Amino acid sequence: MRQTIRGYHFYLFCILLSVRAFDAQAQVTGGQHVFKLLTLSPSARMTALGGTQITVKDDDVALAAANPAALNAGMDGRLTLNHNFFLKDIQHGYVAYAHHLPRIGFTIQGGVQYMNYGDIKQADEFGNVTGMVKASETTFTLGAARPLTDRLSLGMNVRFGVSTLDLYQSSMLSADAGFLYTDTAHLISAGLVLRNAGVQLATYNGLREDLPFDLQLGFSKRLRYLPFRLTVIAHHLQEWDIRYDDPNAESDDVSLFGEETTKKGAPGVDNFFRHLIFNGEFLLGRNEGFRIRFGYNHLRRRELSVNNYRSLAGFSGGIGLKINRFRVDMGYGSYHLGGGVVHFSVGTNLKEFF
Repeated sequence: MRQTIRGYHFYLFCILLSVRAFDAQAQVTGGQHVFKLLTLSPSARMTALGGTQITVKDDDVALAAANPAALNAGMDGRLTLNHNFFLKDIQHGYVAYAHHLPRIGFTIQGGVQYMNYGDIKQADEFGNVTGMVKASETTFTLGAARPLTDRLSLGMNVRFGVSTLDLYQSSMLSADAGFLYTDTAHLISAGLVLRNAGVQLATYNGLREDLPFDLQLGFSKRLRYLPFRLTVIAHHLQEWDIRYDDPNAESDDVSLFGEETTKKGAPGVDNFFRHLIFNGEFLLGRNEGFRIRFGYNHLRRRELSVNNYRSLAGFSGGIGLKINRFRVDMGYGSYHLGGGVVHFSVGTNLKEFF
């Protein structure tokens, strides 16, 4: 027990050092970082839930991409295949597999995330098309987690990524560290995650850029007499003011909560809610075989809405269905009037076939 407590203190100390080391690099979220692939939802389930889920522990391996502490023995042998039909014919996907090591009490995972931007026109300074350019990003993940106590788990992911744009290439090395607290008696859970703490190893043109570091804290409550789980996730906690100050916006532009969004100074209510994602999940049927999900991401809505036009930007939803040995999920996330993303996932346990 003393070793467990000492290990807990050691990992907590490392995480606090990581927060201090990367706090100086925190910036406004949009257009400030490389490898934004790291911020995308890896699965249809998380797309439907507003973009992430860090407080749930079940047999879904994709959850460990958001919070490595979600890895557990129930994921042993689980394989997940995910593909996202992103905006403008961009293809995005994630594949992961988990394995439990009972002798040492660890559950490990390996995953690959990819982004193919398709063909991009290459032109000279006069606008004459001279050819096509290929662009893509790929990351490789290794993760591990173990329980510290009956309720508390600790996990870590390590990622190596490569980005290619025509003849140019960049690489990075990053890590996630997460805690997950689960109280089954009171049907509550909470998660704390440091995501994408790392460095760019090779640059495009000699200019080193920051990775999209994010400190997240989430809380979930499952209702006792209704098969429903409500979750609130706070993100970008390392940077308070994450509003975009648009000089072209009218001074009377107001948020959903009746506050001016272009005024400098105290961020106020709108900025507070930009840090939050709300989502809910109905867990219906035998063994929770049918699931209905919805989410709301206020930051996405405020940044991607068009003035004077109504849209569902920031809202998301989807369903999950268990069919024999397979679990199939579909998620839709509305980004903009120009369109949204459609995400599909298939998961199974390979050990049931062999």
